[in-house]
Amino acid sequence: SRPQKVCLCPFLPIHPLKVSTCLYIIQHPAEESRVLRTVPLLAACLPPDKCKILVGRRFSEDRYPELATVCRNPNTLILYPGAEATNLEEVAVMSSSPSVMIIIDGTWSQAKDIFYKNSLFRLPKQVQLKTNISSQYVIRTQPTNTCLSTLECAAVALTIMEKNKSIQETILRPLQALCSFQLQHGAQIHHSKEHLLKNGLYDKPMPKNKRKLRRMELLVNNVKI
Repeated sequence: SRPQKVCLCPFLPIHPLKVSTCLYIIQHPAEESRVLRTVPLLAACLPPDKCKILVGRRFSEDRYPELATVCRNPNTLILYPGAEATNLEEVAVMSSSPSVMIIIDGTWSQAKDIFYKNSLFRLPKQVQLKTNISSQYVIRTQPTNTCLSTLECAAVALTIMEKNKSIQETILRPLQALCSFQLQHGAQIHHSKEHLLKNGLYDKPMPKNKRKLRRMELLVNNVKI
């Protein structure tokens, strides 16, 4: 779906990756309209039955019976950081059967809204990634230096669950190519909001909303939010 000179097909795996873990991507509707979103790249790397995308804000058991069944499955995990989340590495060590993982695709505020306003998503075991890698999705601003795109989260998570380091390299390849093409055609590298604030480079007006202002202060002071 891209012009030939910036086609990403050569950077995709020749055949979809063979994985036992099935991903359910819960995508906020606003992500559908983003030109440079990462989920289509992720889906192109995996078999259709291992990457299912559901778009919406609210997911009831009546409207989404399949998703409700998935959420009630004891082998289902939801990737969402927080005090209640277990590090994925610990879960993977104890897991021997194929798993299902739910990942929410959207901005942090959109993901938070979806997670807390849909009771189904608090049924699976909550997990998080313990990693210090920086995002390679440099054409989009992230809140902090260690925030990852949906594709990057999926790549790291699948590598852990499948115990195969080559998966991460394969899935990240089209993202790296996408960013390279965009930078060659005029895009600028986007540093995280955390980086800009700490280095005095944030050139937008400071928010008047006290809650948003407090979050920015926490970023500057290295407080986890």
